[in-house]
Amino acid sequence: MSAASKKKVVRVEEPKAPTSTRSGAGGDEPVWTPTPEAKAKATRLRWVSWAAWIVAIGLEAFAIFWVLKQVPVNMWLLIGIIVVTGVLSVAGSLCWKQANRLDPASKRDTARFFVQNQLGAIMAFVAFLPLIVMIFLNKNMDGKQKAIAGGVGVVVLLIAAAFGISYQSPSQEQYAEETNIVQQLTGEDLVYWTKSGSVFHVCEAVPDVNRESQDGQIYEGTVAAAHEAGKDRLTKRWESEAVNYCGYTQEQVDAVLAGTGGGSSEEPAEQDPAETEPAETDPAATDPAEADPAETE
Repeated sequence: MSAASKKKVVRVEEPKAPTSTRSGAGGDEPVWTPTPEAKAKATRLRWVSWAAWIVAIGLEAFAIFWVLKQVPVNMWLLIGIIVVTGVLSVAGSLCWKQANRLDPASKRDTARFFVQNQLGAIMAFVAFLPLIVMIFLNKNMDGKQKAIAGGVGVVVLLIAAAFGISYQSPSQEQYAEETNIVQQLTGEDLVYWTKSGSVFHVCEAVPDVNRESQDGQIYEGTVAAAHEAGKDRLTKRWESEAVNYCGYTQEQVDAVLAGTGGGSSEEPAEQDPAETEPAETDPAATDPAEADPAETE
């Protein structure tokens, strides 16, 4: 940790680190598998998700086949069902996303990768679209009632779908690549992050993890633990951070890049729109570190 930092470092323990091996015809293909504990936790979360989605679809069916057939239609009951269905849809999506962080799909199977990561959004449309259509086609409601109920349904659908979409879809290949980079550079599967940040780093001395954060702590753990904590990825500027703040040489970084197929360390990193605020710089540093978007206050 840098001398100026007073933040406490908290170790996030795992029962057993995930394995990262190499296989394939060329002998250079990283493979990542979750721990049995992570796999079991992911399975439980997926069961919770399906339970929430099934209840949401059940409420939708009740609204279509009973509430909308009443004369007059009970608007308060209908809107209440729409809101509760939205809450269940979002809850299911959040549990599903967390399960995917613990046990991600492989990009090899394109169809499964897409469905597994976007299932929350798909289920939101399943739980709402038929109901919205039936509201606008209902003969027991006047135009004003259709506009109110249909409008609420559309808004809740959009909110549920937004929560269901996976914007940073995790994959086994991503976890394997990040784990291999960290292990080859540092000799162990250990990274650092903060509660408010969206990425993780290769050492605790970088300015981004030493900024003010929600709880004043730095967390350390495996790559898998960082993803479980909600971090999207390894910082895209881990190379410059390793050299400028973590005590590694450019030769060590180049060796890691060569060993992982990462290409030249001089290739410019893709810049996230939210990462435009510059990080606090070391006077001796010549290459700025990536600003963690959620940590800039």
